[in-house]
Amino acid sequence: MGTRTLLHVLLGVALFAVWGCEQTARPVNTTATSSTLATDRTEAQLLSELDVKYENPQAHYELAQLYHKSQNWLKADFHYSRAISFDPAFRAAQASQIKMFSDRGETAKAEQFANGYIRDTVGSISEMLRLGWEFEQVGLDTYALRCYRQALDAAPDSAEANRQIGFYYLTRNDRDQAKQYLMRSFELNPRQPDVAGALGRLGVVVEAPVQPEPMTTAPK
Repeated sequence: MGTRTLLHVLLGVALFAVWGCEQTARPVNTTATSSTLATDRTEAQLLSELDVKYENPQAHYELAQLYHKSQNWLKADFHYSRAISFDPAFRAAQASQIKMFSDRGETAKAEQFANGYIRDTVGSISEMLRLGWEFEQVGLDTYALRCYRQALDAAPDSAEANRQIGFYYLTRNDRDQAKQYLMRSFELNPRQPDVAGALGRLGVVVEAPVQPEPMTTAPK
């Protein structure tokens, strides 16, 4: 599929129905430790888990979230730090730690640590996008956008990077920017139902990739 200003050809009705569903929240492809989610485990349960295995980044992270929510800053800071020390690529913990610094008014410290974590992702587009996604989940849009733009600068022809920043703008109702990046993502990789659905809602008609006919004879 060539680069064209407008992607065309009609989608089938059934396929459009699937793609037309709301799906603007998009986790990036990753095998990293679990994303920023509110824990339903109690402090006692998590402390008990750490008694069994202290080097458990997820338990430290969930404890930090509990303390963060109750504004117990010292304990939150301690357990975010432990989570990151046991898993240096724990992007959810990193983003939440920056959010904690911001919440308690330590903007200079937040900037310093955020810059360090962003620098750590240089060389890995997927890690840049993961960190940006986690920043986005805790409401740190400035840092999220910085990660997405860094990923795009490093790999302008990355379908995933264009997809991430496109959905970022879509969730902020910036339709023109969203359309620009999502169209580019779809041009680079048309096998993205969520991107196709989003473009459909933006008024862009896109083409589903045609499946090749199964080969019935050996190639010559």
